[in-house]
Amino acid sequence: MKSRVITVIYWDSSAVLSTLLQDSYSELALRYAGYDAFHLLSSLTLAEIYAVLYRIKRERLTDDLLVEASRESLESGPWRRLKIGPAESEMRKLASKLPLRGADLWHLATAKTLQTELPELLVLTFDQRLYQAAAGENMACEIIIN
Repeated sequence: MKSRVITVIYWDSSAVLSTLLQDSYSELALRYAGYDAFHLLSSLTLAEIYAVLYRIKRERLTDDLLVEASRESLESGPWRRLKIGPAESEMRKLASKLPLRGADLWHLATAKTLQTELPELLVLTFDQRLYQAAAGENMACEIIIN
């Protein structure tokens, strides 16, 4: 099997959250975070992460210090923030053939839009539906399903 060099990683919120909060994917997510690559976050990914972190804080599901440490890790991590959205034509094309939720459609269409300029882009997700859709679109993607 030919190994590939990962130079651009598009992170969805499930992958980023695994670097911030301990779960079964944390070890793998942290390994990817350590790669010498361009780590890309969309504004939607950021919105989803902040929503989770502050819901956890509001509902007192964990110590406030852990939430603040997670926020600081997010803000100081390897990620580059993108102010980009998907091409409308890409969203329409994908929506017509894939049964995706809105956020997953947005992530996949954004990754495909980016892929036109960055063909080496890898989608990192721990969401099975998004992974299957990305793989079905012949995109490089990573997931580990327990």
